[in-house]
Amino acid sequence: MNIKSNLHTHTPYCDGSSSIEDVILRAIELGYESIGFSGHSFTDFDPLPSMNNCEAEAYEREVKSLKQKYKDKIEVYLGIEQDIFSPEPPFKPDYIIGSAHYLDVGTEKVSVDNTAELACDAVKKYFFGDWLSFAEKYYESAKDAARITGCDIVGHFDLVTKFNEGNRYFDENHIRYRTAAIDALRYEIDYCNLFEINTGGIYRKKRTAPYPAEFLLYEINRLGGEIIFSSDSHDSASLGYMFSEAVEIAKKCGFVYAKVLKNGVFKDIKL
Repeated sequence: MNIKSNLHTHTPYCDGSSSIEDVILRAIELGYESIGFSGHSFTDFDPLPSMNNCEAEAYEREVKSLKQKYKDKIEVYLGIEQDIFSPEPPFKPDYIIGSAHYLDVGTEKVSVDNTAELACDAVKKYFFGDWLSFAEKYYESAKDAARITGCDIVGHFDLVTKFNEGNRYFDENHIRYRTAAIDALRYEIDYCNLFEINTGGIYRKKRTAPYPAEFLLYEINRLGGEIIFSSDSHDSASLGYMFSEAVEIAKKCGFVYAKVLKNGVFKDIKL
């Protein structure tokens, strides 16, 4: 199954490296039917990877301009990846990816996905070295992503595992971890039932499997949730990375259909 769309795409207006036009041209080269951009919403406590209002306005103008330029070759969508700690977007997006990247520990907001070193420091400083407590706190935030952001797509639901390949820091089979993750999922799916299968962590060599883990995909399917494929691209080369393998994982977990954005509507495609 060849997935011909990606909606989780970053640009130099936040922390991406390829220009918007380069990404569009690469998507056309790959035969994509649609490409969506999802700049990071503004976070005043961590401004570097996010878009301030001026950047967001420039991002909106450029995406809309290129949408018109390439309208006969590909559908281009203006989206945003909205963090739970961000203010309302300064423009009306075509879609919202709702994500939790930080934990509120009272004195600061701690990133779960910046670097392994920063995550380790936070676990030591705020969680007495207990990674399972760190994960539990993450899911307290993650479960609210859809409710707070009003998103159309839930982003990288188990992002807290980014640096945990091979259970390096905590056991993902532990009852505490799985209980926290499943409880959060059951809460969130009532607000948004479309979850991305995200291959970005594999491309960046942090993981060997996409987000979310298979046990969560099984639960999403059991609860009647739906999926959409995302490469969480920060450059044009990563568009559609390992989508074929991700499709096989989705089928293994019971999914028969996935969503794509076509003519402004999320539609089913058979896997």
